[in-house]
Amino acid sequence: MGFPKKDRLLERFIQYQEVERSASPRTIIAYRHALLRFKQFRDVSWDTATAADFRLFLLECMKSGMARSYVRLTFAALRSFYRFLTERAGFGENPLKEVQLPKLEKKLPVVLSLNQVDELLSQPGRTERKNQAPVWAAARDAAILELFYSSGLRLSELVSLNVGDVDIYTESVRVIGKGRKERVVPVGAPALEAIQKYRSQATVHTGPLFISKLRKRITARSVWMILKKHLGETSIQLPATPHKLRHSFATHLLENGADLRSVQTLLGHESLSTTQIYTHVTVERLKKAYDEAHPRA
Repeated sequence: MGFPKKDRLLERFIQYQEVERSASPRTIIAYRHALLRFKQFRDVSWDTATAADFRLFLLECMKSGMARSYVRLTFAALRSFYRFLTERAGFGENPLKEVQLPKLEKKLPVVLSLNQVDELLSQPGRTERKNQAPVWAAARDAAILELFYSSGLRLSELVSLNVGDVDIYTESVRVIGKGRKERVVPVGAPALEAIQKYRSQATVHTGPLFISKLRKRITARSVWMILKKHLGETSIQLPATPHKLRHSFATHLLENGADLRSVQTLLGHESLSTTQIYTHVTVERLKKAYDEAHPRA
């Protein structure tokens, strides 16, 4: 996929996202792909594209079987691009203002039970170490899993951590979240102990907190594979995603009495409505417990 010639406005937008917005590489790829997809569908210049063009594009996306969530992400990228064009490139009205998107199907997040979390967190170190794995790999894996569940961090936030971001004395971790927003998240004693044990075994004193066997910052893909490996060693029949530990963190807090605003702050959610989905999870679980236990349910 590509243009016969370089798209100057698109490249200006990408540079703006990289330099001024500090967008992640993953976001940049998603933006570029969405814009190229539209241009491939409708070869019109950005200043002459109309609401009708984008409605046809929306229809094509839906007919192709694209998930509604992905359709909305695609149009979020296009809308961001046109905001940039109106603010920075002197464009007039934003044609996407008139385009109505399909509502997102609300899916409740899948969470682990407390017993399942305990089973998963106990896995690192139980199986025999492979020859190519460093001796400290199990300690690192344990620290990663403990920190995920203890803090509810996003995958991108966890891999970006440096040694100096973890404060043993205040029992907290400093996180740079979406939009380069900084927050401080409390961390439990088991996670802090696991981090200290890993750092001692791997002799990690400065720089990236979690490293690969080549002693470079660990990648998001590697963390994903670590979780998949250890989940595969349990009896848990769920797909492996780091986000499930984040979901579990939030749900378990709410189930044990934490207020919604506090959970919103801990997760780094900009909108309270994003956090509210976890209240539906806890209500569903309460209903299930009621149905199973109450004599007149």
